[in-house]
Amino acid sequence: MNDHAPSADRNEATEAKPHSEWRDTLSFVVKLALAVFIIRSFIVSPFVIPSGSMLPRLLIGDYIFVTKWNYGYSKHAMPWSPPIIPGRIFADTPHRGDVVVFKAPPADDEDWVKRVIGLPGDTIRMRAGQVILNGKPIPKQRVADFVLPVSPNFSCDAYYQQMDGDTLTCHYPQFRETLPSGKSYKVLDLGQTIADDTEVYKVPAGHVFLMGDNRDNSEDSRFPQVVGQGIGMVPMENLEGKAVVNFWSTDGSASWFLPWTWASAARWDRIGKTF
Repeated sequence: MNDHAPSADRNEATEAKPHSEWRDTLSFVVKLALAVFIIRSFIVSPFVIPSGSMLPRLLIGDYIFVTKWNYGYSKHAMPWSPPIIPGRIFADTPHRGDVVVFKAPPADDEDWVKRVIGLPGDTIRMRAGQVILNGKPIPKQRVADFVLPVSPNFSCDAYYQQMDGDTLTCHYPQFRETLPSGKSYKVLDLGQTIADDTEVYKVPAGHVFLMGDNRDNSEDSRFPQVVGQGIGMVPMENLEGKAVVNFWSTDGSASWFLPWTWASAARWDRIGKTF
């Protein structure tokens, strides 16, 4: 008879490496964070609309998805713009009429959303509130007023307010612009301002000319790159992606701590709207 214990028995005294739930949890969190970082940087990212500069298409409280591959990738494609990607890779030029999210010059530290009006080589000016693109006026047709109820996320001066039944609403003059490509969209024009008549701008190589659809309430390429005034010509390197769809919208009346208010605050008719 063999008096020696089997090798497996001899190793019983060896203490097995303890299973660590903390280590497993940390590993899962790191992998999840890496996956989210990759998706947000290179595939799709959410963006919430913070201002009314893109009325009537985008309202404060709209949540949109932005696809990241349309114009290539630069450091601004990633959260916090780490200097990992030199210049711009897989670069492509946007189309006039695209709604884009970008890092706003001159600070390049805030995400803004505007519409592409001019591409490299284009000339642009405003004359009596009408866009003149490469010497030709962009057709601008008066349409029905833009109407939206007053809410925590939307208000207007008393001049534009009306009572529609029991609801206080805002009524803004609305127009339809149509680009040479046939792309059309609606804009607001509240009257004559200093931004309605400008010099002629020429878009340099590697840049785009961006404007807000709310023409009298938008710091955009009509104004120089000064914080609080405008963004000037925006380098394509600053483009983060293209707006593609609304996935949520709220009028601001809900409370995070009162879930039953979420449904009543939702603007359901805006969910699923594409660009």
